[in-house]
Amino acid sequence: MEALTQFLTSFLPDDWVTLIMILLKIVLIVIPVILFAAYTTYAERKIIGFMQVRLGPNRVGPLGLLQPIADTCKLIFKEVVIPTHSNRFLFLIAPLLAMAPALTAWAVIPFSENMILANINAGLLFLLALSSLGVYGIIIAG
Repeated sequence: MEALTQFLTSFLPDDWVTLIMILLKIVLIVIPVILFAAYTTYAERKIIGFMQVRLGPNRVGPLGLLQPIADTCKLIFKEVVIPTHSNRFLFLIAPLLAMAPALTAWAVIPFSENMILANINAGLLFLLALSSLGVYGIIIAG
């Protein structure tokens, strides 16, 4: 990380370098978390398929390992159905209100000495507070 910072400071202003490094750290934290969640769901579906004596997800890619990516593509291109008597804005923003606190909570977890996104003194309190906010997205969606 320090070598990249020194390379970027040679031709960019310090503010831009700081912003780029923060965004890079966010990407390095969020992408593995999302992939872990996707493949944990895949493993759960495989185990449940085994328990119910059926194949489970095995159609996409070798051994079905590309199934989470196919599910994501399906969800992205799926038609959005909004109930007629619901608030359109709240119904569409509810998944964001459920997912954003869960991903933001990872900001205070130190992965190494140099890989800390937000080094705050009340990290545990921040983690517990954000964990409790995820419920509101589910309540609003209902």
